[in-house]
Amino acid sequence: MPLLKSTFFPTLPFRNSHFNTIYRAMFMKENVTYNRKRITTWDNDFIDLDFSLVGSKTLVILIHGLEGSSQSKYILAATSELNGEGFDTVAFNLRSCSGEDNLLLKTYHSGKTEDLHFVVNHVLDKYDHDNIIIVGYSLGGNLTLKYMGEFAETQSHKIKCAIGISVPVDLASSSKEMSSFKNKVYMEGFLKSLRLKVLEKAHKFPEYKVDKNKLFKAKVFRDFDELYTAPVFGYLSPEDYWSKASSKPYLSKIEKATLLINSDDDPFLPNKCYPIKEAKVSKKLYLEITKYGGHVGFISSFLAQENRWLESRIINFIKQNI
Repeated sequence: MPLLKSTFFPTLPFRNSHFNTIYRAMFMKENVTYNRKRITTWDNDFIDLDFSLVGSKTLVILIHGLEGSSQSKYILAATSELNGEGFDTVAFNLRSCSGEDNLLLKTYHSGKTEDLHFVVNHVLDKYDHDNIIIVGYSLGGNLTLKYMGEFAETQSHKIKCAIGISVPVDLASSSKEMSSFKNKVYMEGFLKSLRLKVLEKAHKFPEYKVDKNKLFKAKVFRDFDELYTAPVFGYLSPEDYWSKASSKPYLSKIEKATLLINSDDDPFLPNKCYPIKEAKVSKKLYLEITKYGGHVGFISSFLAQENRWLESRIINFIKQNI
């Protein structure tokens, strides 16, 4: 599809990528009341789904990013705005992210689409919606895009479209970009949370022999993926994991309308995460590259009423495809 021209143009302070990235998480206030449903998985674990239903025939599945949850500000904002437009929502808490540790040594990773497939089938079986939409942010966006390509031939006709926001479609290059000095503060924040989870897993599962000294010294994602993600999920190496979990190879297989919104100034994303060539030859992949926005930011100004560009964009795309 032709690349989409973006209308997003923020006021001056928000044209700084780092300012836009941190502003939503630190200063935006959102208020949503969820109804939590815990579902048992095929491998004797659980997934917590947080529903916000308004009696719609359209359900939007929202998937957070790395170490996020249904309480992430961008999930709360989307839930509030989607409900206001008459759409039901369910926030999919990835394993270990709902406030309670999951039961298995395995948690989640960037390409674990079998969990998304399970959740989609659950809502199809248990709820009476005519339209299912999937919206993923960052890591959740990679899951969304990979799922739309990987399961293209077997998806229910009720899945109408999907949207990915700030998506690292090429995990290897994104992991390298995240290792740069400019992202040191973000990296340490992610690793602090991830280290604590792995320590808890090592305590619960003595057979998992993690090198705690290396874990505490981990400085970048490669260090963490070498200690946990690759061995626990059966990958040969971090590079093997990044290659197999990336959504970029699956973009050409997408058969339903899918929108990818990535900001050109996203501090987490290198050039390989802007799939311009893939979008140009695809009939269903729409790529919108904003000039500003940071990573899952897209805040326009200090005025609250002007800060719903991203949510409005999501809603408009949904309305065009149901």
